[in-house]
Amino acid sequence: MSSLNPAQRAAIRYLDGPLLVLAGAGSGKTRVITEKIAYLIDTCGFNPGNLAAITFTNKAAKEMQARVDKLLAGRSTKGLTISTFHSLGVRILREEVKAIGYKPNFSIFDATDCFAVLAEIAGSTDKATVRRLQTLVSNWKNALVTPELARKNAQNETELRAADAFAAYCTTLRAYQAVDFDDLIALPVTLLRDHAAVREKWQNRLRYLLIDEYQDTNAAQYQMLRLLTGARAAFTAVGDDDQAIYGWRGADIANLRELPRDYPNLKLIKLEQNYRSSVRILQAANALIAHNEKLFDKQLWSELGPGEPITVSVCANGEKEAESVVMKLQAHRFQQRGAFGDYAILYRGNFQARALEQFLREQRIPYLVSGGQSFFDKTEIKDLSCYLRLLNNTDDDPAFLRAVSVPRRGVGAATLQALGNYAGQRQRSFFAVLGEHGLAQHVQERQLAPLLEFHDFIERFRQRAAREAPALVLPELLAAIGYEAWLLSQDEPRTARTRWANVVEFVDWLAAKGAEEGKTLSEATQAIALVNMLDRATPEVDAVRLSTLHAAKGLEFKHVFLIGLEEGILPHREAQIDNRIEEERRLMYVGVTRAQRSLHLSYCEKRRQGRELIPCRSSRFIDELGRADLRFSGGGEPSPPDRSLNAERFAGLKAILNKQAG
Repeated sequence: MSSLNPAQRAAIRYLDGPLLVLAGAGSGKTRVITEKIAYLIDTCGFNPGNLAAITFTNKAAKEMQARVDKLLAGRSTKGLTISTFHSLGVRILREEVKAIGYKPNFSIFDATDCFAVLAEIAGSTDKATVRRLQTLVSNWKNALVTPELARKNAQNETELRAADAFAAYCTTLRAYQAVDFDDLIALPVTLLRDHAAVREKWQNRLRYLLIDEYQDTNAAQYQMLRLLTGARAAFTAVGDDDQAIYGWRGADIANLRELPRDYPNLKLIKLEQNYRSSVRILQAANALIAHNEKLFDKQLWSELGPGEPITVSVCANGEKEAESVVMKLQAHRFQQRGAFGDYAILYRGNFQARALEQFLREQRIPYLVSGGQSFFDKTEIKDLSCYLRLLNNTDDDPAFLRAVSVPRRGVGAATLQALGNYAGQRQRSFFAVLGEHGLAQHVQERQLAPLLEFHDFIERFRQRAAREAPALVLPELLAAIGYEAWLLSQDEPRTARTRWANVVEFVDWLAAKGAEEGKTLSEATQAIALVNMLDRATPEVDAVRLSTLHAAKGLEFKHVFLIGLEEGILPHREAQIDNRIEEERRLMYVGVTRAQRSLHLSYCEKRRQGRELIPCRSSRFIDELGRADLRFSGGGEPSPPDRSLNAERFAGLKAILNKQAG
C-alpha cells in the first residue's frame, strides 16, 4: 500500500464498523475497493466466498474483477462476488424464489416485453401514454410501493386507473412466471424482509459488502443493503454526493443523508486528492459545486500543476458551434501532437450530436458515439432470444408468440386468438395447453397441426438445451428455424447479410460464454437479459468520443469539449420547472471533472427551433465556475492574452515543423 495516500490506506484498513468513503472525482475510489478486497482476503483471512462488491454496470464489475485478480495473483478468489445489484438479485432469486411461488427458471422481461404487457393492459396504442405508465410502475417498484399502496395513495381517477394497471401488470408477470428488471431488486428485498431463514442464510454467506457508486442507489437497493448486512453492518459504501445525477431514474441522494442516522457509529473518510485533473479544472469544479447545498463538505485538490486556462467560445448558432468545436479540436490536436482518442465532446442531449457528426465526417475525423441502440435491441437478436427464452421457460407467453410467428409457421392471427382464448379459460400458458387434448375442440384441424409441430420442435431442443453446451445446440437450432433464408426473403441482400452477421456474432458470444463458464445453453441463456451491450468494451480505435454527460460518468479524457451551455439545455428547461437545478449542476460538475488537461466550453447566442432562430442565454453554470481561469472568445467578453500559453503553443508548433522539415 506504499503508493496509496493516507486517506486511501485508512479506508482500506478500517474494519471496526460501517464505513462511508466520500470519494471525489478522480480520487482513486475503484483502487480503494479492489485493494480493500485484497486486504480482506490476503491480510485478514476472509474467505472470498464471504465477500461481495456491488456496482452498477457489468463493465465496472469486470474491471474490478480484473484488478483483484492482478492484486491476488497466485491466490484463489473462487466464490468472490463482484457484480451489479441486479446480478446479485438474480442470484438470490434463483436460489430462494420458490418461497414466493416462482419457478427457478423464471424469465426476465426486458423493457420492450414489459411495454407490450402494459400496452395490452392499458388498452392503448399511444406509445407516449404507455411509456409514462411504464415509468410510473418502475418508480413504484423502486420505491417498494405495492399495487395496494399505490391504489390507497391515489389522489384522483387517473392515478387510480394507473394503480389498477400496476396491479394487473404484476398479476400478468406472475402468470407468465416472469420478472422485470425492477423486480430483480424488489423481490429479493421482499424475500429477505419476510423470510428470516433466507435473510440469515445470506447474511452469513456475505459477511462483508463493498458498494460502489453509493450515491446512485434507490430506495429498494438501500433496503437490500440493510437486509444483507443486518446488525453486523460490516460494509464499506463508496460514493460522492456531488456526482448524484440519476434522480430522474429513481436514485435517491437521501440514502447518503440517511446513512449516519441509520448507522450512528458510521465512520466517514474523505478522498479529496484528485489524480486526474489540473489545478485550474479542479478550482473551477470546486467553485461550481459550492453553489449546491452540501451533505458533506469536500475540496478536491491536485498535484498535477496548473494546466491550461479553460476556454469559453461564444457561437452565433448551433451549426457554427459544431463547426467551431471541430476546427478547434483539429488545431488543438495538431498543437499537442495528440491522438483523436484523447478528445471527448460532451453534451446534455443526443440531439446535439447531429451537427457535430456532420462536421466530423466532413473533416474525416473518426468518432464513436456513446449510447445508441443496444445490440440486444436489434430485431434479429430479439427474434433469436425469444426462442432461447422459450427453451428456458415454456410459460413465457410473449416469447412463445414471437417465436411461433418468426419465421411464420402457418400459424396466423386467428389461430393465435383461438389459442389465447383457450389458454385464458384454462389459466395456463400458450405452450402448456398445446399438450392438452381439449385444444382440438377450440381450433380447427388445419390450425392444430402446425401448433403441435411447433410444440414438438421446442420440446426436442428444450431437452438438449438443458444438458448440452451452446456451441452444440445453437447452429442446429438456427438451421432448423431456417432463419438465414427467412432474413434473405425479408430484406435487401446487403441488409439481410448485416442482420445475419449480427446473429452469428451473438451465437459466437453465447458459445464462448458457455465454454468459458462450463454452462449449458439453458444456463447461459439466463444471463442474456442481464447483459447490456453498452457495457461491452469500447472498440480499441483512435477516435473522438461523442457522449451525453450521463453516459460519460466514470470516464476520463485528456481534453474535453463541453457544448450547449445555455439556459434551457444545461440546466435543462424541465429541470428548471421541477426545481431540480442542483442535479443539473452536479451533471455540469461531472462534465467538468472528466477533463484531465484541458477543458473547452461553448454556448450559442441563438439556436434553431423548427424554422426559427431563438435567442439564447448563457448557462448560469459558466459564471459559477469563477472567471479567473476562463478565457472567452467570440461574442463574449475579451480576455487578456495568456503569454505563457501562447509561448507554449508556439514552441509546440515549432517542434512539429522542425520534425517535418527533418
